[in-house]
Amino acid sequence: MSRTAIVTGGTRGIGAAIAVALKQAGCNVAANYAGNDEAAERFNAETGIPVYRWSVADYDACVDGLGKVEANLGPIDILVNNAGITRDAPFHKMTREQWQEVMDTNLNGVFNMTHPLWQGMRERKFGRVVNISSINGQKGQFAQANYSAAKAGDLGFTKSLAQEGARAGITVNAICPGYIATDMVMAVPEKIREQIIAQIPVGRLGEAAEIARCVVFLASDDAGFITGSTLTANGGQFVV
Repeated sequence: MSRTAIVTGGTRGIGAAIAVALKQAGCNVAANYAGNDEAAERFNAETGIPVYRWSVADYDACVDGLGKVEANLGPIDILVNNAGITRDAPFHKMTREQWQEVMDTNLNGVFNMTHPLWQGMRERKFGRVVNISSINGQKGQFAQANYSAAKAGDLGFTKSLAQEGARAGITVNAICPGYIATDMVMAVPEKIREQIIAQIPVGRLGEAAEIARCVVFLASDDAGFITGSTLTANGGQFVV
């Protein structure tokens, strides 16, 4: 699969696993990140994948950053919108800033990254857009009205844009991971983690590599007839 791909939030957790898996599948991969230079430098040293720093919440920064990636690696064929943040709080305590920060990254960021690449994909008659949503975008979650709303919005975006891209050879799909054994989840107190696992029928947390394999398939030529779909990967915790 000799394509050029970019993964947002691509130097840690699920994003890092996706970037590595796409490279192993033969892609030229770039990883975007927002601010953790130490993690990005370590990821680059370990994988050889070039890293680019900008905030997906800033449209102009996305245009500039994507231009640099394409100048270095060629036209981008595969976009994985993985970047996301949380600012959890019960709604009666949630601030406007907490709401807006999550919307700017988790929902607006998907627009900001996809829009500058869309015309090029249309002209080349090929594109793969994979949006990483969440189980909580499907079922909701206490103290995550902002996060769940943004992730649900990603699913609506996916379904609508898939219809626009279909005749141009562009597929747009979403993946909704459940609870994955990332650093963030593993930092949760063990007692709470056990409660989470008790709700997952397969009896364990997911692995980042399992989500990455889903992305590799959806980004492949073999998945050309799959578009507008949501792939649920949560161990049976929430069945759609």
